[in-house]
Order: sequence, then structure tokens, then C-alpha cells
Amino acid sequence: MSAATTYKAITPQIVAEHGFKGDEYPRLLTILGRDPTMLELGIFSVMWSEHCSYKSSRFWLKQLPTEGPQVIQGPGENAGVIDIGDGDAIIFKMESHNHPSYIEPYQGAATGVGGIMRDVFTMGARPIANLNALRFGAPDHPKTRHLVSGVVAGIGGYGNCVGVPTVGGETNFDAGYNNNILVNAMCVGLAKQDKIFYSAAKGVGLPVVYVGSKTGRDGIHGATMASAEFDEKSDEKRPTVQVGDPFTEKLLIEACLELMATDTIIAIQDMGAAGLTSSTSEMADKGGVGIELNLDHVPQREPDMTAYEMMLSESQERMLMILKPGREPEAEKIFKKWGLDFAVIGKTTDTGRMIVTHKGAVEADLPVDKLANSAPMYERPYVLTPTPKTILPEWVAGPDHGILAYLKTLIGTSHLASRRWIYEQYDTMVRGHTLQRPGGDAAVVRIPGTKKAIAISCDVTPRYVKADPRMGTIQAVVETWRNIAAVGGEGLAITDNMNFANPERPEIMGQFVGSCEGMKEACLALKYPVVSGNVSLYNETQGVGIPPTPAIGGVGLIPDWTKTASIALKSDGDVLVLIGREQGHLGQSIYQLHRTGKTEGAPPPVDLNDEIKAGNLVRALIREGKTTTVHDVSDGGLIVAVAEMALAGNIGVALYPYEGKLPGYATWFGEDQGRYVVAVAPKLAEEVAERAKLLGLPTRIIGRAGGTVLALKGEADLPLADLRQAHEEWLPKLMGAM
Repeated sequence: MSAATTYKAITPQIVAEHGFKGDEYPRLLTILGRDPTMLELGIFSVMWSEHCSYKSSRFWLKQLPTEGPQVIQGPGENAGVIDIGDGDAIIFKMESHNHPSYIEPYQGAATGVGGIMRDVFTMGARPIANLNALRFGAPDHPKTRHLVSGVVAGIGGYGNCVGVPTVGGETNFDAGYNNNILVNAMCVGLAKQDKIFYSAAKGVGLPVVYVGSKTGRDGIHGATMASAEFDEKSDEKRPTVQVGDPFTEKLLIEACLELMATDTIIAIQDMGAAGLTSSTSEMADKGGVGIELNLDHVPQREPDMTAYEMMLSESQERMLMILKPGREPEAEKIFKKWGLDFAVIGKTTDTGRMIVTHKGAVEADLPVDKLANSAPMYERPYVLTPTPKTILPEWVAGPDHGILAYLKTLIGTSHLASRRWIYEQYDTMVRGHTLQRPGGDAAVVRIPGTKKAIAISCDVTPRYVKADPRMGTIQAVVETWRNIAAVGGEGLAITDNMNFANPERPEIMGQFVGSCEGMKEACLALKYPVVSGNVSLYNETQGVGIPPTPAIGGVGLIPDWTKTASIALKSDGDVLVLIGREQGHLGQSIYQLHRTGKTEGAPPPVDLNDEIKAGNLVRALIREGKTTTVHDVSDGGLIVAVAEMALAGNIGVALYPYEGKLPGYATWFGEDQGRYVVAVAPKLAEEVAERAKLLGLPTRIIGRAGGTVLALKGEADLPLADLRQAHEEWLPKLMGAM
């Protein structure tokens, strides 16, 4: 090849700075049969990064269930696609922007939102909902307030400007995230099944077209940075954080969807991690073609950019398209109308090679198949997390001042306090199709022009996963399925975001392996396949890793949006029926943490057969119109679930004392799984009990709605006003808003 000769020699230090480890650089030399140019080194470094290649996780991810009659497209494309009937499809994915958000919280979070939306609309979908799963450090950590403020502002600023509602999510605080916060963004889009676009560049002599924003120097080596742990010099990595422009993203969405309404596009891909490098190589590989790029034609934001900078930049709001020959003027007219750059920067070839030229010199000449598929796949050594012992209810002492008094304490802690301060900074109602806003079990978004709606939830309980990765991940998958059932939906599929520490440590790799096994088990049982996802490893600073956090995003279908349920109590006199088994499980519970100062033992076990029975019963009751108030029991246990229902509806509850064999506090605060609280008219309580009995599920009437207090025999009444104050004031106080 006739490569440029202006680059300095590639030294071992330069190789190390590009993230190559062990025998990876010698492997590259073998593939090329020569020394690489500096650009070729950079290209392979990002394509072989953990972020792009999944080299530590691919072996285990291949074992996850990804198929089902509802699946149109599973993992391997920009996002997953599921069938919701009538020719409609839902396209969705979750992805991390953890490292950038810690270094530069506003832009890190904002560009995370922008990137995941591009993954969705590049496939032909209009984004209709955003969610996020956030993890911050201890509330008293000196960086926490700054990070919360920046991340929330970034998510709100980007999503609000683009005009896509942020409808749900979760936010946790834990010292385990003090030096590595997690920002996981999820986007859900709506498309027609006959208008889904893929990324395979099939055909020779086709124009390669660049659209969107100009390329700058921001985000260079972002993928490599996201594949390494932090150290004391992490703040120096700010140049690897991209800068987003939500108004340009909005224009890009509209321009792409307008062009997609024609028959012009053969393939399309967003420029995400590794920018031009990954988009061109992946499209060429999937299409079985070569590709030639002339970087002289790339729209540039800054002067004198090198080929290295252009190919590795992760500047935002950019897309790559393969068009039908001769259709360039038509496409250009659309993008110019929307004020966006449009440039033909290359063509597909029959050579099977990626050839990159700049200023007349060949800067890279690489085999496409090797570039896209030659990254190492490691089966790293692992040690599974030992199965912890079960904590018996009586091993954790009861509260000092009664159930209701302790409820008031717990509901005002960082774990259970209202997140209203966060989600009120997001536009949750834009576009007018949001039926249930944040604060309930699942978001509900109506499908325009139909009676259908989708239910969306994202969840994981990291303390469960840390104690038992397999069972904790089963619980995370089931929790999203349960949340969807609680609003009347049928769970169809999930996306995941696997956030873990350094996989080169066997105990961390063991957490990942256990988590994958749990996900597989739950998804198979629930017929709830994995259609997309993301793995974020090396979430670690100076040897201290985050708690294992496999965030799960679930999507379900509601056939008739007029038949749904929410957590809010609606009528005085309704009785509250608990469906599910009571075992008083306090291990790894919020109650145990606050009562003893630590979490110990096994997380609550999940019985997948019971989950299916209870979820199906609850869904049937909702669709039959026999209840409009349902809440699943999770963090904090039964008493917290009832309190949240009372606060949401501003209706009190007279609670009935537990009269079984377990300690009363264990039944109220235990986090036993597979349980729902259903509010029904008194005349229906017996029917619910009988139907549950036929399924082998126990029930118990736990209270009656009415009044303005929570009441429990033998204890002082707890006014809802006092409970609400405790619940609502913690986060605004933390953020200095009160």
C-alpha cells in the first residue's frame, strides 16, 4: 500500500496507550502481515476495545435466549425489534454512558440520550419514549450533588429539546458508586414493520453518504476510554467526552424519517462509538463488500483535521447511509432543507477492503472481515459468587417504635424517598401519548391511532445481585415483567445493560457469568427474550469496582389502553388484597440495611412458576375491569407498597394486623418476591381469593382504603400529610432546593 509517511514510529508506549494488552498487538501484526500505520492502529484499537468488540462478554452473551414469535430482530443490529400487531413494530435498546458522565456529567448524560435515540431512529422508528437507570454514590460523598445535578440536567436538556418524553426509570444512591456512577439510557421507538431499515451495505458501486453535523475533535478514543478503569488522572480524559446538540438531533430525526419514506436508502447506521470507523466497517462487513472513503469530503468543524482524528472522532448527530445510485440529489435536497450537512464520502467496492485516503495519500488499507470480526473473544477465568445463607426473619430485630413509625423513617431515606425532584425536570408528556408518568410500576404510552399501548419498565436491585448474581438477575428480569403485568401489560422482550467492574478479576467475571445464567433462566421461563443490549465493563477506580448492576429494560403490550391499572388508590371502601406467598424475607432488604447498618445473607428467592401464575392473574383482573389499582411489592416490602399506593391516590388505609406465625415486622418489611397488592370492591375480594387458590397462590386481605391516615391496631395513626413530607423532602434537601 502507498500509505502516508508523516506518522511517528509506533512504539510499545503508543501501543499501550491505544489499549492493546497481552498478545493483541502481535495478533494485529499477524493479521496485517506488516506494521500498521498510525490510523490503522487507531482503527483496530477502537474496534477491539471492550466497548465495541465485547471481547470479554461475547462467549456468555451468545447463550442468552434471543428468539420468539414476537421477535423481528434480535441482537446484532442497532436495536431490537418486536411485533406488536397490526403491522406495527417497537424498536428499543438500552446503552451506557457511564465513564463520560462521571468525567463531564451534563454532556456525558446528554450524549448518552442522543446516542441511544439514534440507535432507534436509524432503524426507521420515531422515538416515542425515553427511560434511564441512574446510580450515584453515597448522598454525603463530595461529588454526588454535582453529579446528580449535571446528569439530570443533561438528560432533561437533551430529551426535552428533541421532544421525546422521558417516561420512567430509576435512581439509586450507594457508596459503591462513589467513583463510578452509572448512566444507562433507554429509548423506545415506533415503526411500521414494512419500513424497518438495517445496516448491511449490500451492493457494489453504491454511494456512501455522510449526513448530520460536522466532524470535530470531540470524543476521539471515547470507546477506548469507556473500556478502561479510572485512575487518579481520569479528569484529564475530558477531551474524550462528546458534545451534543439536541436541536440538530431533532432535525436529523425528521430528515432521516422523511428520506425513509422514499425508497432511496439501502442501508443506514448511526455514527456511535468509534464514529466513522465502526459505522463503515460494520456496514461493509454485513453487506459482504469493501468500502473506499475519501476523507477530503468529510464535513469538518475544525481546520487541519487529520485522517486519524476524523476516523476516530465521536462527534454527535451524524449518520452514514448507503443510497441507491443516482438518488443522491433527492436525498441531499431533504437534508439541506433541514439545515444539515450532506456529503458523498465514498463508495462500496468488491475488494473486501476498507481503503481510506486523505489528501491524496492512502492512510489505511484493511481487510473488512478482519476489522469487523477478528477481535479476541476471551473465556476469562471466573470464580462464581458463593451462595449466601438465608437470613431467618427472627435474626433481624423488630423496630423500636412500631411498624408505622419505622415506615415513616424508611420512606424518607435515600433508598425509598420520592424521585420527583428528578423526573419533574423531564418533559414526561410531550407528544401527548403518555398515559402513566414516572412514579408508578411501569410507564404506559399510547400507540397513536389505535387502542394499543406499550408498558415499559427498567429495573435491577444491585444489592441482590452482589449477594447472589444468578438470583439477583432473575429478580431484575422478573421485576420488569411484574411491573408490566401490574399495569395490564404482557411482557414481550427485554434489553439489558450489563454494568460490571474489571472482568480480568475472576470474582468479577464470576459475577458476570452468574448474572448471564440468571438472565437466561428467567427469560426462558417467562418467554421474554433479549433483543438488544449493552455491556459496560471496567467500572472501577484504583481497584475498587461497582456493585454488579445488570439493568433490565422491559417492554410489554396492552391491547386496550382503557383497561389499565395504576398504583393510586381510587375509592374509599376498596379492600386491599395481597396476592403471593409471605415468608418474611429480610435478607438484603432495605429494612435490614437500616436496622442493622449492613446487608447480609441471600436475597429473596424468586419462584418463576409462582411469578407467572400471579402475573397472569393480575393482568386478567385488570383486563376484565375488576381492578384499576395494582402495585407490586418490592423495595421496603408490603408496608412501603401500601404507603406508595396511599400517597399516589391521597387516600388512607386501615391496615389489618398480621396474625400468622411470622414476626409481624417481617411480613410488613420483608421483600418476598412474586407479590402484588390489588385494590378491589369488597364484593370482589372473595373472587380474587378463589381464583388465586385455584392457582395455588395464597391471598390475604390486608386493609381497607379510606380516610387520611395509615392506621394499624395498637399503633399511633400516621397522617398521610406527615408521610408525604417525609417521602418528598429528602431529595430536594440533598440538592439544596429546600
